[in-house]
Amino acid sequence: MFYHSRFSFKSMANYALLVLLFVSFNNGLYAQTITSPDKNLSLTFELKGNGIPVYQLQYKEKPVIKPSQLGIEVKDQPSFMDGFVISNTEQNTSDSSWEPILGEEKSIRNNYTELLVTLTQPKNNDRYINIRFRLFNDGLGFRYEFPKQKDLNYFVIKEEHTEFQLNGNHKIFWIPGDYDTNEYAYTTSKIAEIPALMEKATAFISAQTPIKNLAVQTPSMMKTDEGLYINIHEAVLVNYPAMSLNVDAENFKMSSHLTPDAVDNKGYLQTNTQSPWRTIVVSDDATEILSSKLILNLNEPTAYKDVSWIKPVKYIGVWWEYFVAGKSTWAYGEENNVKLDQDFSKLTPNGKHGATNERVKQYIDFASEHGFDAVLVEGWNIGWEDWIGNWKENVFDFVTPYPDFDVDAVRDYAKSKGVRIMMHHETSASATNYERRLDRAFQFMEDNNYNSVKTGYVGQIIPRGEHHDGQWMVNHYIHVAERAAEYKIMINSHEAVRPTGLNRTYPNWLAQESARGTEFEAMGGLHPEHTTILPFTRLMGGPMDYTPGIFQTDLSYYKTGGQQRVNTTLTKQLAYYVSMYSPIQMAADIPDNYSRFLDAFQFIKDVALDWDSTYIQEAEPGDYITIARKAKGKNEWFVGGITDENSRTASIDFSYLPKGEKYIATIYADAKDASWDKNPQAYTIRKVRVNSKSKLKQYIAPGGGFAISIKEGDVSELKTLKKI
Repeated sequence: MFYHSRFSFKSMANYALLVLLFVSFNNGLYAQTITSPDKNLSLTFELKGNGIPVYQLQYKEKPVIKPSQLGIEVKDQPSFMDGFVISNTEQNTSDSSWEPILGEEKSIRNNYTELLVTLTQPKNNDRYINIRFRLFNDGLGFRYEFPKQKDLNYFVIKEEHTEFQLNGNHKIFWIPGDYDTNEYAYTTSKIAEIPALMEKATAFISAQTPIKNLAVQTPSMMKTDEGLYINIHEAVLVNYPAMSLNVDAENFKMSSHLTPDAVDNKGYLQTNTQSPWRTIVVSDDATEILSSKLILNLNEPTAYKDVSWIKPVKYIGVWWEYFVAGKSTWAYGEENNVKLDQDFSKLTPNGKHGATNERVKQYIDFASEHGFDAVLVEGWNIGWEDWIGNWKENVFDFVTPYPDFDVDAVRDYAKSKGVRIMMHHETSASATNYERRLDRAFQFMEDNNYNSVKTGYVGQIIPRGEHHDGQWMVNHYIHVAERAAEYKIMINSHEAVRPTGLNRTYPNWLAQESARGTEFEAMGGLHPEHTTILPFTRLMGGPMDYTPGIFQTDLSYYKTGGQQRVNTTLTKQLAYYVSMYSPIQMAADIPDNYSRFLDAFQFIKDVALDWDSTYIQEAEPGDYITIARKAKGKNEWFVGGITDENSRTASIDFSYLPKGEKYIATIYADAKDASWDKNPQAYTIRKVRVNSKSKLKQYIAPGGGFAISIKEGDVSELKTLKKI
């Protein structure tokens, strides 16, 4: 560069400023940086090259997401990928709190720094979109927004191109990308190892549709070599397909992959609208990942005016006996070709139907005796003879019982015992049939004193060609929750798209399965580490109906030829009621088995379902978790701790107890010789005196766990107990 010798340093600075302004005006405004309220996280957004939007994220000055592109490709018109200038930016902060209807905390703080960037495409008649970033102390959420405007009305998404350029070959806990199921077993590996492990990880599951290119599902949990924990998922999945993540295993990069519909489009949108939030939860402490409320905070408050009818539900059910080597069946008849308009009283009974008047009344008696809210009855309604695998439209009508199930008699008997019957609506994935019959089904529930329903979507979706995780089905699940609310009915959905925090907006949508749950213990088993991974993955989006509480873990006990076993100790099953949050919890075993272990069963009877406070005491994904919780509105606390296939000693701190007060802790623990595979039913129960200064080292057997209930006691009892 040539300049006159009298050119001063001040002139040089002015010249540099002019150059910077020239570059800035050609690309819009300057790069924008915001920090989280605690200053640990920083987000930078800028345009690169030909107006390509790029963001990056740092935690304590360490890269979490390196510069990564953003954009959405649309069909039959210019895409939102490049050619942008930054036409406006806005920054603000927000700090508030709110109270969930049901939850892990009585009050949740919602504190973030926000950046709103308006991106305009001059070459496309100044068409524009917004990208909104919210940076919390525990991570980042961002979404695309499409305001109503002259040259943007309806559009079809071809693909979303959101990138997550990682900083290395992280350890990752993953399941294969699939449009129709999230019931795979988790694989733990390095990112670079995913290609070699994908075929084995994609084991056969009913109605699976694996993604053809290399992809994993969200929530995706990772840990860096430096000890940083990173979780990628989404929030507010509404009118949009679910996101999986393409994996570039060589360059450690992930990118969004949306679920297509029957004609291979990804989504149909009309302005004014927006995408779901893309979420990145970050911490150098695994317990803070489990404590994160970022996904819930990004969801909208409920618009329900009356929520008094939404309550936690503890239930048992005619369910597990269907899985234990054919002890009983859903179907009433022997036939395998039935139609809804035929006379089901003329079917030949198979002799194994589980949902009979007599059997259900036994469950009602047990529920009443032990203080349970409800009894789930699966297989009560006609159609189960050929319900699966036939891609059949009209399988169930949701209102007609089998000949051996008297709706009126069972309803009245349950009411006399102070118990509700929980409805079961298995749709066999025929969502069109369910929607046609939905109001009649809900009216039937209202008429017969049902206030909760377990829905199921096993099989290939109808409309044919749609997928469980596509935009059409995403809207269906929400429609069911909204319609149910009009009848004051609570929903527990199985085989649905994985949750994204919508239980805040639709609090009657109590929980979902949407992962590999207890039923798989009878269908090949679950690895002991499985439930130490689920809270870091599946449960990041919302409560899970895992259906715990199996006491008879060796299924050969039933002498039906099956040799399968449940891969936990008995006390690990107790711990699940605390370690895996849900406001709807099942005691899933057969009542006869609980009658053999009533002292251990006491914990299931006692444990709360709704909480004032939660304390994540120790955690490591794939290894162990210990959680303590305070019951809502009570001086009662419950603790649950689990481990993988390795034994360990848990560290339990009671500092959350009120100072100066003494409490009785009942500890349900693995015996010294217990193990998940050789001695699963060996346990001990002891009582001790605890206060806020108490600390406990608790042994956990391989594949085991422990559970503690903490309650007030009278002075005389407290004096007799050992202090810890």
